[in-house]
Amino acid sequence: MAGGWAKDGAEQEQMESTLNDAVQRARHQLPSGESLENCEECGDLIPEARRQAIPGVRLCVACQSELDKKQSAFSGYNRRGSKDSQLR
Repeated sequence: MAGGWAKDGAEQEQMESTLNDAVQRARHQLPSGESLENCEECGDLIPEARRQAIPGVRLCVACQSELDKKQSAFSGYNRRGSKDSQLR
């Protein structure tokens, strides 16, 4: 239910747009190409099982975990307009 100047279905379009942006960002971050034998960050050996499980892997588990922590700080979602945030 849109109100004011917004057209009907505007909320759904905004949610779909946010979701599509998140999916595109995640796809862009997927590794591609040949897997490296050594981590490009620290130089440690990347286990064969990891290289086979994730084609194009470039980081060891420890470095990938650290990168994931840094990236999770940026959510990319605009929560200012949500009703839940307005109720708090």
